[in-house]
Amino acid sequence: MTERLYYTEPTCVECDATVTSCHTVDGRSMVTLDRTVFYPSSGGQPCDTGTLGGCAVVDVLDLDGGQVGHVVDAPLVVGSSVRGQVDWPRRFDHMQQHTGQHILSAAFDRLHQARTVGFHLGADVSTLDLDKVLNAGAMEAAEIEANRIVWDNRPVSIRFATPEEAATMTLRKEPTRSGSLRLIDVAGFDLSACGGTHVEWTGQIGHIAVKSWEKFRGGTRLEFVCGGRALREYRMARDIVAGCVRVLSVPPADLPAAIERGQADNKDLRRTAKAQQQRLAVYEAAGLVARGTSVGSATVVVEVIEGWDQAGLKALATAAASRPGVVAALMSASEPTLVVIARASDVSLDASAVLKALVAGCGGKGGGKADLAQGGGMTGDPATLKAELESVISRALQPEL
Repeated sequence: MTERLYYTEPTCVECDATVTSCHTVDGRSMVTLDRTVFYPSSGGQPCDTGTLGGCAVVDVLDLDGGQVGHVVDAPLVVGSSVRGQVDWPRRFDHMQQHTGQHILSAAFDRLHQARTVGFHLGADVSTLDLDKVLNAGAMEAAEIEANRIVWDNRPVSIRFATPEEAATMTLRKEPTRSGSLRLIDVAGFDLSACGGTHVEWTGQIGHIAVKSWEKFRGGTRLEFVCGGRALREYRMARDIVAGCVRVLSVPPADLPAAIERGQADNKDLRRTAKAQQQRLAVYEAAGLVARGTSVGSATVVVEVIEGWDQAGLKALATAAASRPGVVAALMSASEPTLVVIARASDVSLDASAVLKALVAGCGGKGGGKADLAQGGGMTGDPATLKAELESVISRALQPEL
């Protein structure tokens, strides 16, 4: 059994230990020690990383028999003495998030009788699953209460108890394991069984911020950040707001209304542009057809069009193909290239098959029906794409030659 120093000293991040085994598992060296400062992945908290005997520790696992397995990038000699050193910034970040989770869970439990049923400590944000659907007011109240405990700078202590002793205590949730229990005690606020690493004073968490929440499996899943992560989130939000203020020239409080106005204006402009393109398409189509090339009994129009979006290209191609005997294949001038293929009802051509052949040779995607197909995502020189499209259409019309 490995002696786990982090159980009683979460701030202990280095020690000397003896290698008790080293074997290969799935192509990686797995080392066990007589004692360790490395926390293995467990209870929603990721493992520690660091160095062991000069080797990088890339994973730490809970093994059978109370052993802790250290996955290293090179084998170590059994019986040798090695020095292990944990990556402290990573460890402290996990301590902040995990202790913050205890306090936040207790706040939801105390204020709203919402029990925590799941927790995951992610690389950037952590998630908490509650057994109740809660509204914004409930979220804010719990967040305020949790930060009150943080700023009280209360002691966070580690206690051990037998199942019989634990049965007489007011634990926030029923323990899931038997035997001696390790209890994390946030003075006067929360007492929970937990094997993770935690700060020694709540003030070390700094701040707890709820980022977002949503309904999840009959309850609520929320995202939260603590400490250094909360500071990074604030800085990111600050820079985003400052950038929006510069672009829109309004105070921060007016940003939502300004963005809504911009979206409404943009929607109106798109609607106006679409109407104008549809009207213009009727006149432009005549010029396109006049420049078309005869292939058998059909008039084929293949053009690269500047300044028209997908809807405009569709309107233009459809207008051209409303004339008997016309096949219109139009492409945007900018990449990734948009393509619309339309044909008159009296032309024996499958527009969707033509598009499929173009996509096979030039990339992109799309679909449609025999008389109208459209796609996008093609890359390459417009002249090359135009030549390929002309070739595909010519081959498709060869039976009429």
